[in-house]
Amino acid sequence: MMSLSPTMRAALLAAAAVALAAAALQLRGTRQMAELTADNIQAQLDALDPVTRAAVITRLTADEVKKVRDQHG
Repeated sequence: MMSLSPTMRAALLAAAAVALAAAALQLRGTRQMAELTADNIQAQLDALDPVTRAAVITRLTADEVKKVRDQHG
């Protein structure tokens, strides 16, 4: 097995660092988008009258329960 030269090792480490930085930026962007979407949904729910809001939340909850049951059943 051949050992890597110091230059080659440094280049590989630099490439790995760049890849990790890119992944971190992408994850941060995805998280920010999820937070904005959740805030938008919350604002839309808050704008509904109480009866309609309760009906929407009940329906969303029932849909998610069904999805979980379908996946595990």
